[in-house]
Amino acid sequence: MGLKESGILLVEDDSNDILFIQRAMKRSKLNNPMQVVRDGDEAVAYLAGKEKYADRNVYPLPTIILLDLKLPRRSGLEVLAWLRQQHVIKRIPVVILTSSREHVDVNRAYDIGVNSYLLKPVNHNALNDMIEMLNAYWVNLNCYPSIVSI
Repeated sequence: MGLKESGILLVEDDSNDILFIQRAMKRSKLNNPMQVVRDGDEAVAYLAGKEKYADRNVYPLPTIILLDLKLPRRSGLEVLAWLRQQHVIKRIPVVILTSSREHVDVNRAYDIGVNSYLLKPVNHNALNDMIEMLNAYWVNLNCYPSIVSI
């Protein structure tokens, strides 16, 4: 399973950030399908295939998760901790994409098992550059572990 086949799960509650990330992906010609969920509980439901996310043909498991830390209902760190406890899907790579520069957040994210921790750029050009680098690394260079759909 590769990013080219399955896509991205963006876990982000800020509508502006969602729009900017989608635009940056389009500008970078990253045409992978992207699903968006807006809070931590919704992310867990999506990843668990519960409720409206039960149909994996419509809501496939992502190959990579872009996860904000500051989310309603369940924080990004809580989502990450939950994910890393799930036998079948714990290997899905997670990139924290946040505005938090707090060392405690960075350290905790790596302790739980994040694959990368990135700060959200403050301008569009920097965001475009970041998305292009994500594309180059995660799509073109990275080898993915096997993930069995649940």
